[in-house]
Formats: sequence, C-alpha cells, structure tokens
Amino acid sequence: MMWKRFCNWLLYKHWGWTVDVTEDHPEKFIICLAPHTSNWDFVLGQLYIGAKGMKSNFLMKNRQKHTSMTDSMAETARQAKGFHLCITPEGTRSPNPDWKKGFYFIALKAELPILLYGVDYERRHIQCTKTIIPNGDLEGQMREIKLYYKDFKGKYPENFTIGDVS
Repeated sequence: MMWKRFCNWLLYKHWGWTVDVTEDHPEKFIICLAPHTSNWDFVLGQLYIGAKGMKSNFLMKNRQKHTSMTDSMAETARQAKGFHLCITPEGTRSPNPDWKKGFYFIALKAELPILLYGVDYERRHIQCTKTIIPNGDLEGQMREIKLYYKDFKGKYPENFTIGDVS
C-alpha cells in the first residue's frame, strides 16, 4: 500500500503525468509499449504499474535467435491463470522502422489481446485507448499498431520512428 501511494505521488503529483486508459484489462494480455527511446521508460512503467497496483512482466532484449521463443511464451500464457507481458516492439532505443513482431505472434498463438500503451513525454501523458485482437493479418495489423503511435513523443523523439506505413 505504501509503494502504491509513493508511485501515485511521484508519477502524478510530483512529476505531473496524466493518464487516459479506456481499455479493459482482462486476466491475460500483452502490452505493446511505445515509443521506447530511453531507459527512463522502464522507470516510468514501473511507477505506473505500481500506482495502479498491477503486476506485469517485461520481455527484455534477447540477442539469441530462438525461433521457439514465441511458442514457449504462448504456451506459458495459455497455462497461466493470469498473464501480463509488456513488450517494446522497436527492440532498441534507437530509431528502428523494422519493429519486432514477437509480441504479435505470442498474442496470436495464445489468443491474447494486445493493449496499445503510448507514452508521451512532451505532454507527460500515458495513454491506452486501443486494443488489437490478432487475426493473422500481420502486415495490416502491424500498420494499424504503428499508426496508433505516430503522434507520441518519446523522451528522445529523434530516436523513434514508425517507418513507412503508407
């Protein structure tokens, strides 16, 4: 309880962040979080989930190429009573138009919704107003996901790109 109060105070009162979250959070989901331009994103995320009293896991950069990773994560999600995983699709804090798609495949295989969380440092605003239900149209849905983030400003906006989605 003390941690929750501290997180609320620091994030909202002291730093002045605001939140607009309209999407339902079921027992199992994946959070797609962008833009990811700074290590501060992790701190901000921890404060946010602390303030909400939520628990989430983070999939950090894995330089090994294991094709079964998405299968393994999907199986873990299917077997778990609750599953909350936060992934930054850019896979780096540098500009990368070729976003990682592992989060999409985990969600598709485990039949999980993808909650789109955007962080805007310019407005000090956290937003989740869209959920994607994976349907196998990878190209179309990745375009939809990227377009959701087009107006968000990361801590270092020059380090974020959605690439060419025309």
